[in-house]
Amino acid sequence: MSYSLVWFKRDLRWQDHEALAHAAMHGPVRCIYVVEPKLWLQPDAALQHFEFIRESLQDLDAHLRTLGGRVEIHTGELPEVLTKIWHDAPFSGLYAHEETGNSFTYARDLKVGAWCQAHGVRWQEFAQFGVVRRLKNRNLWQAAWEQHMASPLQNLNSLTFWQSPSAASFVMSAPSQLQHNPPLRQRGGRTLALATLNSFLSARSIGYRGGISSPLSAPDACSRLSVYLAFGCISMREVVQKTRTHMAGLPPQASRHRAGLSGFLSRLYWHCHFIQKLESEPAIEWRNMHRGYDDLREQTFNPEYFEALKDARTGWPMVDACVIMLRETGWLNFRMRAMLVSVAAYPLWLHWRPVGEWLATQFLDYEPGIHWSQLQMQSGTTGINTTRVYNPIKQAQDHDTHGVFVRRWLPYMRDVPDTWLFEPWLKPAQLQAHSTTSIEIPPPLVDLALATRTSKQLLHARRQTKEVKAGKQAVVDKHASRQTFRKRSASLKKNAGASQQLGFDF
Repeated sequence: MSYSLVWFKRDLRWQDHEALAHAAMHGPVRCIYVVEPKLWLQPDAALQHFEFIRESLQDLDAHLRTLGGRVEIHTGELPEVLTKIWHDAPFSGLYAHEETGNSFTYARDLKVGAWCQAHGVRWQEFAQFGVVRRLKNRNLWQAAWEQHMASPLQNLNSLTFWQSPSAASFVMSAPSQLQHNPPLRQRGGRTLALATLNSFLSARSIGYRGGISSPLSAPDACSRLSVYLAFGCISMREVVQKTRTHMAGLPPQASRHRAGLSGFLSRLYWHCHFIQKLESEPAIEWRNMHRGYDDLREQTFNPEYFEALKDARTGWPMVDACVIMLRETGWLNFRMRAMLVSVAAYPLWLHWRPVGEWLATQFLDYEPGIHWSQLQMQSGTTGINTTRVYNPIKQAQDHDTHGVFVRRWLPYMRDVPDTWLFEPWLKPAQLQAHSTTSIEIPPPLVDLALATRTSKQLLHARRQTKEVKAGKQAVVDKHASRQTFRKRSASLKKNAGASQQLGFDF
C-alpha cells in the first residue's frame, strides 16, 4: 500500500502542521525525524538544541501514539536515509515545512529535491512562517504575511498511519561531540509551548510594555515563546490568531494589557521580516549584506578580546553578568543581547561572524534567519540601518539600578558598594585591599569611551565613501521594510526600537 512520508525538521508539533495535514489527504502517513551527523557538526550547533529537539519529539511521539502512530528516528545524511526507507517500502510523496536555515540545510534541501525528482516522488514543502520563498518584490511581502496569518489552522484529530507503532520506547541519542547544555534552559515540547502561550496571553503580557528591557523583569514580561517558535512546537499562525482573539475579548479598561499584546504582535511581524532577509539572500550568513563593508573588521580581529568576552572577563560587569546568565539559561532579553553584540562590534571591534557562531550555540532560541540579519544590523554592515551603540555602563544604570542582576550572576561583585558597582576599576585602592572575595575583578579590556569613538569613526568613514553610498539602494530594494506597516504601527513608535533588537526573544 502506498503511503506519504512526513519529514519533521523545525516543525515539532501535531496541530496546524500543513505538511502532515496535506500528506493525510493522500492516504496513510509515516512520520520521521532524521539525526543528521553533518548538521550537528556545524559551528552553530549545541547540545542544548539537540536536547530541546529530543524533548519536543518525545512529546510529539507520545501524542501520535494516542492516534495509532509514532515518530521514527533515523540517523544518517538525508539522501542515504531516504534511499534506505525507499528500498524497504517505497513512498509516493515527501512532505515537510520550508526551513530558512544555515548553508548546510540549504544545500541539504537541494539534494532532497534532486533525490525526489530522480525517484519520481512528489516533494511538497509548506510555509513555516510568514516567509515567501522566491519572493520577487519586497512590496508584495506584507500582504503575503497577512494572508498566511489569517488562513485557517490545520487541526488534525485523527490520522491513518502506514503501520502501527512499535512497542519500543522513544530513543534518540545525541552525537558525542556536542557540548553546552545550560542547566536552567527551557524544556521542549508542544505541551509546554501551549502552557507558555496561555500564561502570557492571560497574565504576563500585562507587563510586556516597559518590562522587556530590564534583565530583571524580562524573564517574566517577555512571552518566552521564541524557542517554541524556532523549533515549531507551536505555529506562528496559531500564536498570531490566539493573540488577536484574546485582544478582542479584553474589556475596554484593559488598556495596559491590550498595549502589551499589540507590541507583541508587532514583534511577530518583525520576526518574519528578518527571516525573509536570509531567505532572499542566503549569503548574508557568512558575508556582509553590503559588500562595501568588506575588510572593515576582518583583518584586525583580536582573539584575546573574543576569548575574554566568551569567558565573561570583559571587565564591564553588566556585560559579564549577561554572558553568565546566557551560559546558564540559554536565554537573554532583547536589549541585553543587543548590548553584547554592540560591545563586541564597537569597543572590541570584533567581526560579526565568529561572534555570531558563538552566540548561536549560546541562544537556545537560535533562529538563523533572525540571527545573522540582526548581527549584521547591530554591527553596522547592512548599510541601511542607523548605527546602534550600547554603553554597558549606562545600560546597567538604566536597567539594573540597584545592581540586583549584576550581583546575582557575578558573586564576586556582591561586596562592591553601589557607587562603584558598574565601574569597579574606579574603586579606591585602599578599599579594594579590604575586599572579602579572593576573586580578582577583571579590568576593562579597553578604554570604553576611546575605543567606541574610534570604532564609530572607522565605520562612519567607510559609510561616507562613494562605493558604499552607491551600493545602499540595492540593499534597500531587497531587504528594507515598507512604509505601510510602519505607518500602521505608529501607535507603537515608543517601543519600535525594541522590536528591532537582536534575537527577537519577544
